[in-house]
Amino acid sequence: MDNETIILALAALAQSTRLAAFRLLVRHEPGGLAAGELARALDVPHNTLSAHISVLARAGLVVGQRHSRSIIYRANIAAFHALARDLVQDCCGGRPELCAPLLDDVRGCGNTAFSSPEVNT
Repeated sequence: MDNETIILALAALAQSTRLAAFRLLVRHEPGGLAAGELARALDVPHNTLSAHISVLARAGLVVGQRHSRSIIYRANIAAFHALARDLVQDCCGGRPELCAPLLDDVRGCGNTAFSSPEVNT
């Protein structure tokens, strides 16, 4: 992943509504959420949500797919994995024992370390 792509993704996540939207979509994988459900869960107007989703989509972190009259949004988990992998690629100067706490946190997906207090669904 090139630096420009990494910066674009990090910038997209560097806003509270977009971060909350991404986290919520991750929790609803693999089914995703309809635009209306996402707007209600985040308590934002539909046009505001649309602007935020557009930023996340341009960064490659969210994809939308039309189903009948609705658009279902999903987190692009593969893109997020690539981002995270690139961020820690040279972690700890080749000393994996220094990265063990981070890796243990990631292995513990589903624990409170990855829950978001911003949105309760």
